[in-house]
Amino acid sequence: MAAFAQFGSDLDAATRALLNRGARLTELMKQPQYSPLSNAEIVCVIYAGTKGYLDKIGVDQVGRFEDGMLNHLRSKHQDLLDWITTEDPKIGGDAEEKLKAAIDEFAADFA
Repeated sequence: MAAFAQFGSDLDAATRALLNRGARLTELMKQPQYSPLSNAEIVCVIYAGTKGYLDKIGVDQVGRFEDGMLNHLRSKHQDLLDWITTEDPKIGGDAEEKLKAAIDEFAADFA
């Protein structure tokens, strides 16, 4: 899709949104060498990216958002990370509500 966009200047809003989200998700998947994320952290990061939390920030701010969000989850919502690790890595029901609330809490203060 991105290669096609290089040749066409008139992209509809949905295509532009898809490309913008893809750029942010690509940036989100980059991890520092020798500092891998836990499975629970990866689940939370992917959830934030696919649910649009990064859509309104610049690509250059994605790493800062990710670091801040993970620090927020580790310090204030470790129980949620532990639950995802030990019980169920699928996000749904109460777990999704708790994760959404935790990310909303962080995103409200992200500047």
